Amino acid sequence: MRRWLHTPAFATVSPEEISGSSPAEVQNFVQGKWIKSANWNWIVDPLNGEKFIKVAEVQGSEIKPFVESLSKCPKHGLHNPLRAPERYLMYGDISTKAAHMLGQPEVLDFFAKLVQRVSPKSYQQALLEVQVSQKFLENFCGDQVRFLARSFAVPGNHVGQMSNGYRWPFGPVAIITPFNFPLEIPLLQLMGALYMGNKPVLKVDSKVSIVMEQMIRLLHECGLPAEDVDFINSDGITMNKLLLEANPKMTLFTGSSRVAEKLAADLQGRIKLEDAGFDWKILGPDVQEVDYISWVCDQDAYACSGQKCSAQSMLFMHKNWSSSGLLEKMKKLSERRKLEDLTIGPVLTVTTATMIEHMNNLLKIPGSKVLFGGEPLGNHSIPEIYGAIKPTAVFVPLVEILKSDNFELVTKEIFGPFQVVTEYSEDQLELVLEACERMNAHLTAAVVSNDKLFLQEVLGRSVNGTTYAGIRARTTGAPQNHWFGPAGDPRGAGIGTPEAIKLVWSCHREIIYDIGPLPKKWALPAAT
Repeated sequence: MRRWLHTPAFATVSPEEISGSSPAEVQNFVQGKWIKSANWNWIVDPLNGEKFIKVAEVQGSEIKPFVESLSKCPKHGLHNPLRAPERYLMYGDISTKAAHMLGQPEVLDFFAKLVQRVSPKSYQQALLEVQVSQKFLENFCGDQVRFLARSFAVPGNHVGQMSNGYRWPFGPVAIITPFNFPLEIPLLQLMGALYMGNKPVLKVDSKVSIVMEQMIRLLHECGLPAEDVDFINSDGITMNKLLLEANPKMTLFTGSSRVAEKLAADLQGRIKLEDAGFDWKILGPDVQEVDYISWVCDQDAYACSGQKCSAQSMLFMHKNWSSSGLLEKMKKLSERRKLEDLTIGPVLTVTTATMIEHMNNLLKIPGSKVLFGGEPLGNHSIPEIYGAIKPTAVFVPLVEILKSDNFELVTKEIFGPFQVVTEYSEDQLELVLEACERMNAHLTAAVVSNDKLFLQEVLGRSVNGTTYAGIRARTTGAPQNHWFGPAGDPRGAGIGTPEAIKLVWSCHREIIYDIGPLPKKWALPAAT
């Protein structure tokens, strides 16, 4: 167990001290003040079932301050290229200070340990999430925030006419994020919204919202104006009511496809989505670096107990890999994972029974078999509302996957340590690409090959928004240095890069200046 350093000055909790006998408290923030609620929702410890965090969840009758707060923000935002441009510089300074503070060893350790406490994953995985967040802040120090609002001009048809294109904020906006990356996803989207001049209300899954509550306190220490961000804890029904009454001009939702589609309808399309990902990996015909490939497959499928929207859900393995020992190596790697160091752990949205049932349904398909795993974890105190299963891989024949009676079942996303493996021959690549075409979620993918013609064929006939290609290709990884988001859907959201921030958190505005002078001999023309 990693040794705790000490609690940073901004913090109101100590991760190692949070327990059933010493519970933590999570508040809301609105109109520049921390507030509680008449209702407390107890969060149970995912490792032992103790009530260890109480969250002040806002009820439907208590949303008025949040509605009023958003309504105070005009559609032209808190700043834009023509109004209060000094705020771009202010946010560059805030990012500089926050990046420096988050880079301090005790603060890195604080957030990594807090992430582990509510969304159990290995210390290295939790630390990496904090480090990516810190690097993101570094990327937007100094002038980099105002560079996001870079404009352009095009000469007009006559003297005095010039068209200017601007990136314009939406004004009042909302951000809804899930449990699996309690810091990285909400922080990167929150800062992107603020950089572009919006006023966001942020809701994070209550199971993990303590992480962003502490991060907002850090940002206040770094100069974030208290009125710029509201932070709400609530259930889905209350948040839905807030969205309908406050009418934010844009909402960013990261989470399940079912909720995403409901919100898209309720909000009449004023939404950007980063929803489900049934992510595939194709191993090409050129077999090499088997030890490395097996390790990446293990990481992609089972790190964070498979609770990544980019996790490897299906592995298409060229038959040349069958005699390479790849599956045997994957099995041995999966068996290294243990609850003690959280390299395998609780699944927070899928129960053990549900995962076992899904596996048994797959095993009814002719030719299917369990490659490894397929059993509940033993010797643990994880509560039954969560899942606890060994890293699992189920083989399903490719021709069976494509049958209409099977395809929906096989491509159902299980947000846990579970993947489907299949095999294809040289003349079955068309079937593999057909399977990829028929899938609905197009977030990440990997084409593991250095065969340039093979890469060209697969990449040219697929759509996943974040696709890794080459012998080191993976499906997981949302660092701060490249776009992460789906493709194939006009509502698709990105995260992390200038392109993602501009796409999600601003719109295009064109202003055509036409100041004259008039031609000296201008005369009133005939009616047209």
